Order: sequence, then structure tokens, then C-alpha cells
Amino acid sequence: MSTHRFSRRTLLRGAGVTMALPWMESLAVWGDEPTTTKPASEAPVRFATFFAGNGFHGKEWWAKGEGSGMEFGKVLEPLTDFRKNTLFIRGLYNAEALKGNIHSSQTGNILSGAPLASGGDIRSGTSVDQLLAQRYGQSTKVSSLVLGCEKSNPSVHKNYSMLYSSHISWTSPTTPTPLEVYPALAFDRLFKDEVQRGDKSVLDAVLQDAQDVRRHISSNDQRKLDEYLDSVREVEVRIEQAGKKGELQGWRPTLAAPNIPRPPDGIPQDIAEHMRLMCDILVLAFQTDTTRLCTLKLNNDHSSLRFPNLGVDYMIHHLLSHSDTADWLKVNQFFLQQVAYVARKLDAIQEGPRTALDNSMLLLCSSMMTGSHDATQLPVILVGGGGGRIKGGRILDYKEKPNRQMCRLYLSLMEKMNVRLDRFGDATERLEEV
Repeated sequence: MSTHRFSRRTLLRGAGVTMALPWMESLAVWGDEPTTTKPASEAPVRFATFFAGNGFHGKEWWAKGEGSGMEFGKVLEPLTDFRKNTLFIRGLYNAEALKGNIHSSQTGNILSGAPLASGGDIRSGTSVDQLLAQRYGQSTKVSSLVLGCEKSNPSVHKNYSMLYSSHISWTSPTTPTPLEVYPALAFDRLFKDEVQRGDKSVLDAVLQDAQDVRRHISSNDQRKLDEYLDSVREVEVRIEQAGKKGELQGWRPTLAAPNIPRPPDGIPQDIAEHMRLMCDILVLAFQTDTTRLCTLKLNNDHSSLRFPNLGVDYMIHHLLSHSDTADWLKVNQFFLQQVAYVARKLDAIQEGPRTALDNSMLLLCSSMMTGSHDATQLPVILVGGGGGRIKGGRILDYKEKPNRQMCRLYLSLMEKMNVRLDRFGDATERLEEV
């Protein structure tokens, strides 16, 4: 039996560039060396967390039914096509977040359940994504990808640092994980050996290596490789164009004309394009197994983003969240559209018998149910199959149950990635139903 010349860890290389390959039937995958008669092993499980600050529309965050017959409230309507892939989880909460009852005290520990220091000190807990990165992320080029669409806020609000509102990922109890808000730099981190902008296109740098690989793979894989390279090129072009628009979103200048230089090229000025680019980078990262862990903070808690793309430019996100208006619903649905977009892209990527969505877990959460700071239960959904270990199309209701710690969910999700702990945060047992 002959083995293939290339392996799953074959990387396209060029000057200063390393690009991982997507799953292919012709190549060894996930560390195996398949023969012409033995199928490749299963793809790894990936975990992505989407965070939307300030909660959601109080009357339109709901689900009922099961399977393809599930019904969603209007906030969740963008996920209608993925009802069979979705777990709607009701009633979980974070006990430590109730102590301060402000945005910062409810956000900095959303992924850890840890107590937060106040009074100018900064101390939270290592978040679930970074714990997984330490134990699970060493086999990939990037242990975890932490992305954001709004810059962090270093101020203090009611005795709590606003860094808590700006960071949900924590490498250690005293170290928020650096948040990448520039799509160009996030893209470079995936593919370039040094994280800085280069003059040469990533694809141009690896083109010769890609052509060499192409000669040794099946016709199906040749099409897959072409599609993948096209998608990388598309993201490159969009990043290049993203900083050329004139409008600024997320804050409004107090002067008639700016008194500082314009931001450098490559920083998206359009929030819709910013979020979409970050979503595409997340998909590329998972598709190439460059990382298996990604945290995408769509906005800060206490957010100052505005949404002229939705015709909602008269009020910042935080203030808008204190109402249940039609405009607030528009913004909610816009956020859910980002999750649906990633789900759709992953579902179109075939990895043997499953899709990349089947092999992923996409968690969406916020630090409060509504903008009125109600954190007695949190909005939580999970999309994806977790490598065949999660059955979607269900509602799990813990609202009236005694042990409803959010950290119980994290223990369950870590177990799906073969990281088994006896305790995490304030939880000592898993949610067995997940």
C-alpha cells in the first residue's frame, strides 16, 4: 500500500508565510497517514464563543418546540435554517456577576464564573477558552484567536474597571487576553510568520507551493483547494478596501473637523464589514486547523457602537438596550446574523462524513438577559454538533432547577473536547443533557 507524499501537516510556504491546508480526501488529516484504502480519521472539535454586550430584546428571546419544528422568537429568526443544529439553553446564570449589578461586574467573568476584584484592582479568572487553549491548543499554529469589533475601554465605572466590560477572554486571573480588533492583523496572525502587515499577498507568497500540492491531489480536492484559495483572496481584498471609507462608527466626534490623523488603512469604518471580516477570519482559522478555539466579541458591554447600516444612528448600543423598540430588535437580529453567517459557511465545508459545523460548537451569550441588567438568567444558545457529541433541535430549561451555574455548561463543553475537569469556576458537575 502506498502512502501519499503530503500529510495533514503539509503547509503551503512562501517568504514569511505559512498557510495550513483545509481537509482533503487525498491528504493525511489530523495527524494520520491514510492509505489509498483506509479513510482518514475524524476532524477535531472546534469551539467558538460569540459575545454580544447589553443583552437582548426581552420579549423576543425565546424558543419552543423541537427539531425542525422549533419556533424562535424574532431575535433568533436569523438562525431558523439551523434549528436542528441549535440548543436553546434557558435559566443558566453566573452567581458572581450578581454582586455588582453593573456592566463591568457582569462581563469580566462571563467565561470563568470567577469573583472580580474592584476598587481599582483587576482580577478575574482564567476563561474557558484560554484553559482549553492551554490544554488543547498546542497542536495548532495558533492556540486561540481572540477577536473584537470594538476597542477596549480602560476607564473605571462604579468602582469596577471597564476592562471587565471589554474583555471576556482571560489568559490568567490578572491578564485579559490581547484583543485583536484589526482584521488585517488577525489575518496575518493566521498565515504570516510575523504578525505585521506585508507588501506581498499571502496567496502570491505561497502560489508555487500550492501548485506543487495541486499536482498530487484528486480532482475533487483540486476544486476544494481552488475554492479555499479564492476565499482567502476575497478576504485579503476586502481587508485592503475596508479602511478606505470615510464614515466613522461606534463614536461621534465632538469637533466639526477631526483634530487627529485618520486611522490607518485596513481598519474597517463600517461595522457591518468589520463584523463580517472577523467572521470570515474565524471560518478560515477553523477550516485550515490553524486554531480550534476562537472568541469573537461583537461589542463591549456598555457598548458605544452605532449602526447606521441599519438606520439606527441616533443612539449608542448601550442606551438603546434600555428599551424594547423595533430598532433594538434590528440590532439584535444583526448580531444573530453574524452567528448564522458563520454557521452557514462552516456547514458548506465538508470534512469527511460531517461538515465543519457538525464538528464545531458555536456558543452565543451575553452577560445579561436584557439591558436592564437582569442577570438572574442569561441568554445562551449553542449551534453545531461538537463532533457528533451534541444533539441539536432541543430546549434545555434549568430555570427552576437548583444547580444552574453557567460553568456547568463549560465543564460539559470542555468534555466534548476531551478536557475533563472536576471543577471549573463555581461548578463541580456537568450539564449531562448537553
